[in-house]
Amino acid sequence: MFFCFRGFYYMKLLGEYLREEYGCKVYKLSLSAGVTCPNRDGRIGYGGCIFCSAGGSGEFAANADKSIPDQIEEAKLRVSKKIKGEAKYISYFQSYTNTYGDPDHLERIYREAIGGNDIVALSIGTRPDCISDKILKILSDINKIKPVWVELGLQTIHKRSAVYIRRGYDLSCYDEAVKRLKDCGLTVITHLILGLPGETAEDMKESVKYVVNSKVNGIKLQLLHILKGTDLEKEYYLGKVRVMEMDEYTDLLGELIPLIPDDVIIHRLTGDGDKKLLIAPLWSADKKKVLNAINKKLRSLE
Repeated sequence: MFFCFRGFYYMKLLGEYLREEYGCKVYKLSLSAGVTCPNRDGRIGYGGCIFCSAGGSGEFAANADKSIPDQIEEAKLRVSKKIKGEAKYISYFQSYTNTYGDPDHLERIYREAIGGNDIVALSIGTRPDCISDKILKILSDINKIKPVWVELGLQTIHKRSAVYIRRGYDLSCYDEAVKRLKDCGLTVITHLILGLPGETAEDMKESVKYVVNSKVNGIKLQLLHILKGTDLEKEYYLGKVRVMEMDEYTDLLGELIPLIPDDVIIHRLTGDGDKKLLIAPLWSADKKKVLNAINKKLRSLE
């Protein structure tokens, strides 16, 4: 999907980029690496980031007890109803921290995940403080076989917000990770959360500007969700956290998207949490309605 507005701006979303690159619709297969996170096992902290669900925000992933080939088949079955015609896939390790664990185990499952001819890339969600030299070498070697995308959960550039969400690393750690990954020729995608408590539109603009200036390949813009079982849920019910209304969010995107250059692929514009866990904002569960509202807002800026 493309949007043009103000006579000069050109935005490319991930789906259209992938269709151009591979000639068909490309679907992500959410897989489980069977790992945890240093913010859960005590290396940095316990309980995870304040917004993260018990499932490591990977509720749509395949069953972690199954082998990777079996997980791939399970994940393909999950998306099969959407498929019309030819399709290809990206193996996506999303939940928890997918470069945190035994490197030999991780290398094995990474390689299993790219084995099929219809798998076009490997996508790995992780933290900037969990990319060791050995992991970097493994990712670089696999990148010579099929593209490797590394998704870094930055969420915000502002220290006060990072402390509040218990992120557990400094901004300089992110900068170093991006440089090392890019120097190895890996594709880097940065995740930001929009609507963190206390952040203004200007704060979020600063985060977007910083990320695109770090020369990443892609960006994910995630609306703040309140999920059951998280510490953020407790804050929400205490009245310490508010969530955006849909019009407020689309207005914000209208300010943020022009800051993203056309060589940075937008991988996400909103996000849709598991409806069984979603507490607020409930409007975000209607993905089609939300995307139509975003589309309408951006067209109004032409």
